[in-house]
Amino acid sequence: MSTLAVVMEAPEKLVLSRLALTPATDEDVTVDIEWSGISTGTERLLWSGRMPAFPGMGYPLVPGYESVGRVTAAGSRSGGTVGDRVFVPGAKCFGDVRGLFGGAAARVILPGARTIKLDEQLGEQGVLLALAATAHHAHSMPGLRQPDLIIGHGVLGRMMARLAVAAGAAPTVWESNATRRSGAAGYEVIDPGADTRRDYQCICDVSGDSTLLDTLIARLAPGGEVVLAGFYDAPLSFVFPPAFMREARIRIAAQWLPQDLVAVRDLIDSGRLSLDGLITHRSEAAQADQAYRTAFSDPACLKMVLDWRACS
Repeated sequence: MSTLAVVMEAPEKLVLSRLALTPATDEDVTVDIEWSGISTGTERLLWSGRMPAFPGMGYPLVPGYESVGRVTAAGSRSGGTVGDRVFVPGAKCFGDVRGLFGGAAARVILPGARTIKLDEQLGEQGVLLALAATAHHAHSMPGLRQPDLIIGHGVLGRMMARLAVAAGAAPTVWESNATRRSGAAGYEVIDPGADTRRDYQCICDVSGDSTLLDTLIARLAPGGEVVLAGFYDAPLSFVFPPAFMREARIRIAAQWLPQDLVAVRDLIDSGRLSLDGLITHRSEAAQADQAYRTAFSDPACLKMVLDWRACS
């Protein structure tokens, strides 16, 4: 069995290639992918060659951890059901080609336990489950507070804000790009230069900007917290005295866990979390190279989705 897949052969060199698939086991499902999202965080770093040392890193690789597709075969111990539409968080089924993260392909094979069944009506919006789970993980554990300031109004920042609103908070969002300040519901998006507050209890940065830490610490209330929820390709540092004066806390939010995927799926199904207005661009998978370049260079592109339904 083989598949068409996006392959990053080297930094800024992306092709659509046919790859042999590793045979499925009894615990695996085969999924024909319908849509996959392009991440402007980690995938941009992979594409540009700026990804820090990371498990599984190396070229050539198949990127993608935001895929939705239909189960076409299910092993006897996979727990999967043929015909189900599922979320696929990536796969490692391409032989010598690395699957980091391995979801940008027309067909994948992965353990059924790693998939999440989706409502049929969700369609292409299902690719947003990973970002929703990332946002959920940052503030979901017992004792954690919701952010009252979020840095960045891309898809992750919007997801973070929507989840905060669903939890009863009313965050402020900083966005320096005027074209990205629209689309707020239940929260305010402002230019950072227009904000004079210095009493934020919890600031969540999703920008990935490693130079912002001193700026954010200066905006904290005593005992406040900065949550680093972006992915950073450069070292972070801060001036100690202002952080000392505020007894500031700095926390890193890691990757989502399976329970985060289930939690956000349930919020979506209940209507408490909307995914509307977040997918702005679409492309046939055959045009993947241009689609990735658009996703990484066009400020108007919040989320680019590749459509794999014409591929086999």
